[in-house]
Parts: sequence; structure tokens; C-alpha cells
Amino acid sequence: MKNVAYLLIALGFLAGAFFAVEQREGVTVPYFLGALALGVVGVVMIRVARREAATRAETIRANLGAIETSLASVVGKVQRLDETKEETDVYDLRHVIDREFPDDLDAFVQARYSLVHTFGLQSFADVMNPFAAGERYLNRVWSASCDGYINEAHDYVVKAREQFESALEIFRGLAQA
Repeated sequence: MKNVAYLLIALGFLAGAFFAVEQREGVTVPYFLGALALGVVGVVMIRVARREAATRAETIRANLGAIETSLASVVGKVQRLDETKEETDVYDLRHVIDREFPDDLDAFVQARYSLVHTFGLQSFADVMNPFAAGERYLNRVWSASCDGYINEAHDYVVKAREQFESALEIFRGLAQA
């Protein structure tokens, strides 16, 4: 279905481009609109296929597992960062963040829409709010580390930890309900 949809989009684009330049002046509107409609049908088909794929039971189950695993890993790493921040040179905090966090944060982000399909939009927001705050605070630690602001880096490690722990607690509460 996706290949047919991509073909329709490509044909719609090519036909629309052809009808747009076919005449020196003006555009053959009915043909151009037909080509545009062909492309729109392709886009709709892709969106339907993506929605069907995202709402399959096995996809949702795998994504919920990925969410818990990645979020628990982030919490563990930020707790370790908080516990070792005094011994770590402030300029090295950004290297720890670059090395330790991207894979887990990306895994969470890739799977996050299964929260909507499983628990609803409000629950998605309830998890995403502290997660996004934790991510912003972690970015703040990275920036403070680059500038050598040790107090700010340490303060925001604590804030990031609190936010990620809150997100994990909310998610686990939803999963158990």
C-alpha cells in the first residue's frame, strides 16, 4: 500500500509540474487539479498506513516496553550523574551526557506515540511534561558544562533527575492501572 501511495505522490507531482509548464501562459486548471488530487490521495494513503502500523498490538506492546526500558535507563544514568557530579570536572559533564543519554532519549522519543494509543492524550501529556522538562534541564547542564558554570550544572542535574523520576513514576502508574 505504501509503495502505491508513494507512486501516486510522484505521479501527481510530475503531472502537476508538467501541466504547470505545458502552456506558455496560464495553467490547465482541471488537469493540474487532477494531478494535485492524485498526490493528495497518495498522502492520505500513507497516513492511513502509518496509523494502522502504529496501532498494531505488537507495535504498541514493543513500544511500551521500549518506553519503560529507556526511561528507567535515563533515570539510572541521571541518578549516577547526580551522585558523581562533585567528583566530575564540570567541563566533562557534557561529555558524559553526550556519551550516556542520546540512545535512551531517542528510543523513548521514537516510541512515545504508543502512549496516546494506549492511555489517551491526557496521559501522554502527563508523562511527556516531566520528560520534556527533564530533557530541557539536561540540556541546561550540558550548556552550563560548556561554560564552566559548576553551580548551575549541579543544580540542573538535580532538577533533571527529579523530572525523569517523575515521568517514570507516572508511566509505571499508567502501566499498572
